[in-house]
Amino acid sequence: MRGELTGTGVTESSTRIVEDEPIPLVDLAVQHREVASEVRQGWDDVIARSAYVLGDEVRRFEDAFAAFAGLRACVGVASGTDAIELALRACDIGPGDDVIVPANTFIATALAVMRAGARPVVVDVDADSHLLDLEQMRRHLGPKLKAVVPVHLYGQLVPMEQLRAALDGHDVTVVEDAAQAHGARRHGLHAGALGAAAATSFYPGKNLGAYGDAGAVLTDSPELAARIRALRNWGGETKYEHPLAGFNSRLDTIQAVVLHAKLARLAAWNAARAEAAARYRELLADVPDVVAPTVVAGNEHVWHLYVVRVPRRDAVLEALHERGIGAGIHYPVPIHLQGALASLGHGPGDFPVAEAAARTILSLPLFPGITELQQVRVVDALRDALMR
Repeated sequence: MRGELTGTGVTESSTRIVEDEPIPLVDLAVQHREVASEVRQGWDDVIARSAYVLGDEVRRFEDAFAAFAGLRACVGVASGTDAIELALRACDIGPGDDVIVPANTFIATALAVMRAGARPVVVDVDADSHLLDLEQMRRHLGPKLKAVVPVHLYGQLVPMEQLRAALDGHDVTVVEDAAQAHGARRHGLHAGALGAAAATSFYPGKNLGAYGDAGAVLTDSPELAARIRALRNWGGETKYEHPLAGFNSRLDTIQAVVLHAKLARLAAWNAARAEAAARYRELLADVPDVVAPTVVAGNEHVWHLYVVRVPRRDAVLEALHERGIGAGIHYPVPIHLQGALASLGHGPGDFPVAEAAARTILSLPLFPGITELQQVRVVDALRDALMR
């Protein structure tokens, strides 16, 4: 496979030319080139009107993203962490309440629970998909458990119909963490249609990314959306009226311009990600010791990340970096072993599946615009690293 791609016209000589160029984990410049002129025009309009806070562009994006998800409401906020916290607070989750979170997620999921005043209850993950283990979740059902935050990880959704069945008969709110699942669906339903609300992040590297921090809450409940709109704006939607104890967590208008421009291209970009993921699966088929990612039946995966499992992961990662391959790890330390959650009293061995994953998972470069030649280089470098 090295040196030549059959039928592509790429020769060994041209391969050597591009092999000097690093391959990033994510190439945001490719996306920017597609939207640059539209974003610049939108920003010029915002600046001309000085409409920096909750301008018309915010509502325009909120309406468009809600329609994209097939839901009635989207509320833009300042970050994905804020989105989780505000969604929990809007559902009256707070001090004295337990909230389930998976061990394999970014720390923000648990910290948002803590910021809302509740206690994170960490649960292990499924060995194949690394999504929340629903059997483990059942063991924590009880009077103090008031919410579950299932994380739709790497681009696919937790089997929410199974989660809801497991919660049947229990008064437990579901707030989805959909930061990695823009456009992902399960049996045709988007995140946000599967729980009380879905919190999402528009951090720049996401499938739908802003040019800084940004987030949103999706919900099919107009009442819940109204409460979140108040909470994000110092507790009220009318100036100088504050019926709730709220926050300053508003989606910036200039970020809404970026997100609206990118949203129009999101479906095509997700399709490109899926094509690249399929190509990786084919290229990796004959590479020993690589476990390719699993897609749960019923899911439409949007491939925010392409996460494989390999032996001697740290040495393999170092070898890839030496070759200019921008691989990464999501996530190297499970949240129960982070100092920020030391008060929960967990230690090594408490969540063995997440801990085993943390030692073996490896994220390969994947982004809209990644070329076949780049993917061949990634897989060749991975094969060489595994043979060391």
